[in-house]
Amino acid sequence: MLDDLLSRANAIAEESFIAASGPGGQNVNKVATAVQLRVNIYALGLAPRVFHRLQDLAGNRLNQAGEIVIDARNHRTQEANRREARERLGEMLAKALIEPKARAKTRVNRVGKTKRLASKKAQGEKKALRGKVDL
Repeated sequence: MLDDLLSRANAIAEESFIAASGPGGQNVNKVATAVQLRVNIYALGLAPRVFHRLQDLAGNRLNQAGEIVIDARNHRTQEANRREARERLGEMLAKALIEPKARAKTRVNRVGKTKRLASKKAQGEKKALRGKVDL
């Protein structure tokens, strides 16, 4: 499933190379090594639950057009930045495919309930003593 999804994502991914910022001397000024990877999530054909999890994971990397935009600029070469961008996309897709476990409700017994209520009562009394003092 993941391999199929990755191959579809890599097929529709658009790459553009931009000049990276930061230190690096003439290499930064002359060579466009940073990669901007764009993948349209509507074209991936995901199941609704996976789609919504991917939207949540993408966060502000998802633009109005429905594209996940990943910037990779940590390395000095285009190839290394391209590899890093594709790896980050793969990790994001893998996380989106994992179905979260349903939370099991905890059951509190009668003793636990009475302890909790007694604790709440004690907290309330402590806070009541912090009020204004009447002279």
